Amino acid sequence: MSLPDRLRAAQGEIAATLATLLAPHDGPVGDAMRYAVTGGKRLRGFLLLETAALFDVPRATALRAAAAIEAVHAYSLVHDDLPCMDDDDLRRGQPTVHRRWDEATAVLAGDALLTAAFEWLASLDTGPAIRCELILTLAQAAGASGMVRGQALDIAAETAAAPLTLDAITDLQGLKTGRLLEWPCRAGALLGRADPAPLLAYAADLGLAFQIADDLLDVEGDAAVMGKAVQKDAAAGKATFVSLLGVPRARQRAEALVKSAQDALLPFGSRAATLSDVARFVVTRDK
Repeated sequence: MSLPDRLRAAQGEIAATLATLLAPHDGPVGDAMRYAVTGGKRLRGFLLLETAALFDVPRATALRAAAAIEAVHAYSLVHDDLPCMDDDDLRRGQPTVHRRWDEATAVLAGDALLTAAFEWLASLDTGPAIRCELILTLAQAAGASGMVRGQALDIAAETAAAPLTLDAITDLQGLKTGRLLEWPCRAGALLGRADPAPLLAYAADLGLAFQIADDLLDVEGDAAVMGKAVQKDAAAGKATFVSLLGVPRARQRAEALVKSAQDALLPFGSRAATLSDVARFVVTRDK
């Protein structure tokens, strides 16, 4: 099966799992939660499913964990779109949650998705030690030492006296984007009772390549295809991989990261072919 076919199949499975898990939640907040997790690439959930498959983890278990990381990602987007953050009107080609409802509902829906993710992990049919490790590492990846710290650094950079250096941007994006791409790979290994180190090396390179591709799309992408505004970084005067390296060198760096990510998968042989294809996909996507 080709990567697009595998990704579409996984997207359907994750969507069905999320629909089941979110069904008990009613009212505007429940509706906003379901709206927030609709659509998207489901890349984080897909990474978890594929890494878990390397270790023959039961599909139902992997899908529940995949739903958890997709819920955390959706929460981060809902809050990121708020007027106090990026103030975006569109996400995935649709009005953002605070535009579709209101700011208070968006905040609550994001909060509810974040806490639901930990509820779902806590009820996994694995041993207690694995459940605790999954919860601990996701909290670290998403919280004040991970994604939230990256977002805070990004906000601070907007009013800093000097633009960020390339090293600073690399560190920032490793937190803001990379940590939630690393966790699914860690989780797949944890569910399979395996050493996550090779997969974390893969995920670290993948995360940076993904962000460079995002920066390139902000410069070159089509808003109609991407479903959100483009050229926002340049308008805001933000330092990015593209603004510091230029388009050709940024693309070269992304390609080098793809190669490094693929090399990290060599110990898994042909079983990791799909993960290798994902590394190529993140720098060739158009949204």
